[in-house]
Amino acid sequence: MHYDTIIVGGSYSGMAAALQLVRAHKSVLVIDAGERRNRFARQSHGFLAQDGADAAVIAANARRQLEAYPTLSWLEGRADAIDGDLDHFTVSIAGNEPRRGRRILLATGVSDQLPPIPGLVERWGKAVFHCPYCHGYELGSGRLGVIATGPMALHQAQFLTEWGEVTLLVNHALPLGTEDRADLERAGVTIEEVPIATLENHASVRLSDGRLLDFAGLFVAARCLPSSPLVEAPGCALEDAPMGMGKQIQIDAEHKTSVPGIFACGDVARFPHSVSLAVAHGAWAGAQIHRSLFASKFALPAQEAAAVR
Repeated sequence: MHYDTIIVGGSYSGMAAALQLVRAHKSVLVIDAGERRNRFARQSHGFLAQDGADAAVIAANARRQLEAYPTLSWLEGRADAIDGDLDHFTVSIAGNEPRRGRRILLATGVSDQLPPIPGLVERWGKAVFHCPYCHGYELGSGRLGVIATGPMALHQAQFLTEWGEVTLLVNHALPLGTEDRADLERAGVTIEEVPIATLENHASVRLSDGRLLDFAGLFVAARCLPSSPLVEAPGCALEDAPMGMGKQIQIDAEHKTSVPGIFACGDVARFPHSVSLAVAHGAWAGAQIHRSLFASKFALPAQEAAAVR
């Protein structure tokens, strides 16, 4: 089968795009490796009508609703190559037959590049977070720690004072100038410069001098990179994410990448990141792909276009 669109990535943005397309009677294949970014979090917050719901349940309900549409196909697997060009793409899938499609949507998400601190990975999404809008309220205005990874930590520490009493754990990640210290002090941020040895208990930080600092929760500004090397294989250009937060796929206002016929949406193509923003981004990407397919119905073949010119 030659699908109208193949979507690589079946998380929130990919499914939101698929919904627009199947409701326009387009055939859609979603290829999903099952690595939803917020799979480590028990609850999702800040998403209207789903606030506090289990993140996995939101995703499962969305998939169930999508599969009610007859033009939707779902394949659990990992796409490992994209070949071809506009209207004639082929996606290779590990352990499966290649699939063909007219348009490609990259909704692969990102991987979080976390600092190598013992105990951090195990607490990611449970006691260590990246987004105060997603998790700050539940910490009850308690004591919050910001683990610095670079200059972004200065803004993050000051901003988080809206949610609690903040300590910036510098951890050798950035130099603090006189002006930086003054800004942090004005915001009421405590500066801790002794390096981190490990994370313990729920959200406690053991410093290299032996002290144990207890927090209601910890935040870290992780750099983000596309979760799959697939996004660069067909030649899609990448760009620096805002505020030095990593790399993302470069897209235009219509979600088009630098490769004709390949679109992108969600965390892999925008910043900042949250479920609600990913859904909105994906929905608009789906509409833009539909517009592209619709416009191609009226495009003249190359020979006729040359004759007209």
